[in-house]
Amino acid sequence: MKIALISPKGPLYRHRGGIFKRSLRYAPLTLVHLAALVPEDVQAEVRVFDEGIEEMPETLDADLVGMTVITGSARRAYELAARYRAQGLPVVLGGPHVTLAPEDARPHADSLVVGYAEETWPQLLRDHAAGRLQPRYDQSPSLSLAGLPHPRRDLLPRRAYTTTNVFEASRGCIHDCDFCVVPAAWGRRPYRRPVDEVIAELRAVGARKALFIDLNLIADKTWARALFEAMIPLKLSWFGLATVLLERDEELLDLVARSGCSGLLIGLESISQQTLDGCRKGFNVADRYANLIDRLHAKGITLMGTFVFGLDGDGPDVFMETARFAVETAIDLPRFAIVTPFPGTALYGRLDAEGRILTRDWDLYDGQHVVFQPRGMGVRELAEGHEAAWRYTYRRRSILRRVAGSRLQLPLSLAANWGYRFYAHHLHTHYNCDWFIGQDRPAASRTA
Repeated sequence: MKIALISPKGPLYRHRGGIFKRSLRYAPLTLVHLAALVPEDVQAEVRVFDEGIEEMPETLDADLVGMTVITGSARRAYELAARYRAQGLPVVLGGPHVTLAPEDARPHADSLVVGYAEETWPQLLRDHAAGRLQPRYDQSPSLSLAGLPHPRRDLLPRRAYTTTNVFEASRGCIHDCDFCVVPAAWGRRPYRRPVDEVIAELRAVGARKALFIDLNLIADKTWARALFEAMIPLKLSWFGLATVLLERDEELLDLVARSGCSGLLIGLESISQQTLDGCRKGFNVADRYANLIDRLHAKGITLMGTFVFGLDGDGPDVFMETARFAVETAIDLPRFAIVTPFPGTALYGRLDAEGRILTRDWDLYDGQHVVFQPRGMGVRELAEGHEAAWRYTYRRRSILRRVAGSRLQLPLSLAANWGYRFYAHHLHTHYNCDWFIGQDRPAASRTA
């Protein structure tokens, strides 16, 4: 059997080469993980195609096509599915968008994989080999991440990525933020790999630097402590994701630093406590952000702090207030997004019920377009304010002030900031943000 696994082109790669001057893409883990899950009794040759770094061929020499789909790449996935199904190739779709909105994906596939695929993907392959492919495979309620094979990183061109040393130690998140796809798609149960298996994979790869894509490495603090303690002898330098709750646990923060953490991505979301409470992220305490940043910097840990604009508590002043905060507190690499109501999330359900969804063109569900009617401002105000925050934060004097305030990993920090400066000043041309002309309406609060 010949299997073609595809990651369709996402929002950043609509334009050849992406929005950045050079690719900042790290190697995707999903496809090489699926390749490793092919059972031995299904003799298969697997090819991996990442459309973020290469164009897809018009025809494929394959017996089965599998694609992982996020909402922003759904339309492209459906285009590719139609192309290859017309050639007589069965197409399987899975991933976050399929799990969130299986009814949307159903017409475009011969089979769907809903939820995590560790158990269902091998069964699907056996069924296909036996000529009995089912229309849908759902995640088993007894799913475990123990005993998994190491991803087939050899199937990816190493030089095409900033790193192929990408790892996953856990999945899921215990929180219930209303805009997040995780509780909507997979629930609030955290899944954890045995610590010794994570360490064995790190050793097998021989990684000196590592990127963990876990959505919340500290969701289970007992497990996280064991992981970080086990990582200390490896003398790694690693980057990952966590929450602001790390700031409230001195022992855990110390272990994170001692284990080799060089940087964390943390979703700050808003500097307004009322806004945070309104989107069910009240465990973020905005008044403690400055202390969090200082404590991370004191431990030698850089911060990629992310914010979203357009939440119901946001007004027209939110953009510059947030941008100035990012500069004044020396966030190493601030990132901004427009809140996106992904289908299946609590936010989508609420906005849909209120008649505030403006478009279901999934190409626009990328965190950079306004796809709903904001409450506290107009559509154009949100789109233009978002761009203004990017430009202010990544103007030269703002970059220098933030980097000087942190003084961590200076060459790398300056290079990353200059890369994001290019991004900040090319948002409009690359994201075609004028799509909403003619859609703009007054803010709901002004017409109530």
